[in-house]
Amino acid sequence: MKLRQFLRTSVAATSAVGLAAVGMALAAPAASAAPAAPPSGTTSLAEVLAADGDTFDRHWYDFDVADQAVAAVLAAKPDSPVAVLADGSVPLTAFLPNDRAFQLLAFDLTHRWERTERGVLNRIAGAVGIDAVEQVLLYHVVPGATITARQALRSDDAELTTAQGATFRVDVLSRWFPLVRLVDQDRDDFNPFLVASKLDLNKGNAQIAHGITAVLRPLDL
Repeated sequence: MKLRQFLRTSVAATSAVGLAAVGMALAAPAASAAPAAPPSGTTSLAEVLAADGDTFDRHWYDFDVADQAVAAVLAAKPDSPVAVLADGSVPLTAFLPNDRAFQLLAFDLTHRWERTERGVLNRIAGAVGIDAVEQVLLYHVVPGATITARQALRSDDAELTTAQGATFRVDVLSRWFPLVRLVDQDRDDFNPFLVASKLDLNKGNAQIAHGITAVLRPLDL
């Protein structure tokens, strides 16, 4: 079955999960992970994503596609759980694919190479539908926990439960480089890595984010 067909047919089975995973973010935390004081800031990740002008550009290594995908979901579904990204009082950790990662996903879905960020989002939404876009976004959000890069580096083999309901695993390949891979539900595709220059975005706030090199997949395709 093609990737876009699988995503479309699987949305119904996962869309009811929503934020049921709140409080279950670290299903199997590493014993060495040190506790940290809860952050006091309430700046939301939506504010951070919109800080560069809330639009598409020609820079493929920021997060415009993710930002505009959230906006597209909320425009179509105002009550979507994705709205949690705009509530800075709710603790969560987001793993954000950069624009190039979404460009590669669009190519994987449609076998066409889009040359603009707007074209990438339109291509993905057209291929799988806005409900599937919503589920993919939620799979990148770990609710109920503010996980810093330092904590992630001490959490090798932890299973993180996402707002979409499925899990992915933290695979720490090196604590000193650092080199961290996220192992998603697709056993046959490349897994993303954390981007060393894009860690701890919005640090000091209840909502924190880390850039990643590929789009996490909530299904074994």
